Amino acid sequence: MLNRRLLLSSIASMGFYAAATRVSGAAAMKPAQDGLRGTIDISGYGVAPDRTSDQSKAINRLFKEAAEKGMPVFLPAGDYRVSAITLPDTLWVSGVPGRTRLIHTGGGPFLTGEGPGKLTLSDLVFDGGGLSLGGDAGGLLHLRGLADLTIENCTITGASKHGIHAERCGGRITGNSISQAAFSGIYAVESERLAITANTVSDCGNGGILVHRWEAGEDNTMVSGNRVFKIAGNDGGTGENGNGINIFRAWNVMVSDNHVSDCAFSAIRANAATNVQISNNQCLRSGETAIYSEFGFQGAIVAGNLVDGAANGILVLNFDAGGRLATVSGNIVRNLHLDGPYVHDGAGFGFGIAAEADTVISGNTIENAPKWGLMLGWGPYMRGIVATGNLVRGAGGGCAVTVVEGAGTALIANNLFQDVKDGAILGYRWNDKATDDLLTGGSQAFAHLTLTGNRIA
Repeated sequence: MLNRRLLLSSIASMGFYAAATRVSGAAAMKPAQDGLRGTIDISGYGVAPDRTSDQSKAINRLFKEAAEKGMPVFLPAGDYRVSAITLPDTLWVSGVPGRTRLIHTGGGPFLTGEGPGKLTLSDLVFDGGGLSLGGDAGGLLHLRGLADLTIENCTITGASKHGIHAERCGGRITGNSISQAAFSGIYAVESERLAITANTVSDCGNGGILVHRWEAGEDNTMVSGNRVFKIAGNDGGTGENGNGINIFRAWNVMVSDNHVSDCAFSAIRANAATNVQISNNQCLRSGETAIYSEFGFQGAIVAGNLVDGAANGILVLNFDAGGRLATVSGNIVRNLHLDGPYVHDGAGFGFGIAAEADTVISGNTIENAPKWGLMLGWGPYMRGIVATGNLVRGAGGGCAVTVVEGAGTALIANNLFQDVKDGAILGYRWNDKATDDLLTGGSQAFAHLTLTGNRIA
């Protein structure tokens, strides 16, 4: 009996102690929980969701003081109507995904930020409504000189220029949904080790994701795991606009594992992009060339991509402008067409893979190319081409190779050609057919060509 009383007393004491501990612990934890939400009371600055009035002045003051104090800002769900918001260095703003909306009221820029440090924007909606941003702002989010920029899980829509204009920035732009930008979804210029990953970019007027530099140089951006679709070329041209992913003058850039479809020009276009890697991308229904490495580059790897539907498949060109040194391997290119978005004054459209200088083309499968499966060189512009172990099936001509005087060497070996209407390997002078099928004889007349082990089935 005594033991039972002691046991009950002990249990009661333990229960009282546990309850007291929970109360004490809850009180102790409250400031930490408040800190996770953002310790600044936004109502103290006159900021509240769903007001019909413009809250720009109050939000600018809130952001300025939050950055000075090193405190995060949490904006509850609702609409905040603003313009000309300055994002100070070290600011961290978050909201409720899909429900915290900053809406542009017009009359100038929307959100601008500049500084040598850090900026974090997460779980917010930025709605430009197509309103003018003024002359100086390049994008709905116009950001400069931020070494550690983070934009994640945000929705950015209705920009009258670029969705995000990031100039001289590092850090990461990841997991965002960007749509209905009049220019491009993301314009990153003069970047330094920027990561652009897992974004969805769609329905933009002139481009999807642009990685550019004003002068050629190291950039080191990674563009990976993005979904880009429905990109128009509203401002026209012959490739300046209308590309899903565009690398211009930026060196050492990796473009991998992206899904790019329905672009007016290229799915992926690299111009003067030395040491570019374009690998394991899905490129569907491109209006012009699906994958392009062009003009003054040295070094390009184009590997493991799938191209289905385009005017041309994969082009590695412009030896006359210094474009050289590449490997094109393990790609599938299929279902090409003869029509493009402009009148072509060169080789035209309808061929699978083309290269001009210091390039190995190996292990690719090309199917349904109405003009040529492979195109090696253009006029005198060919040097050091190796085309080996490729399958070309269903083409006008299997392989067109230049036989113009002054052209450099090409090795064409161990390729298999099936259902090639005009022949397997044909010599061309520019766009004019100059030989019969060299697979059946006559290649010895061209000292710059070596043909071995090829077969037509």
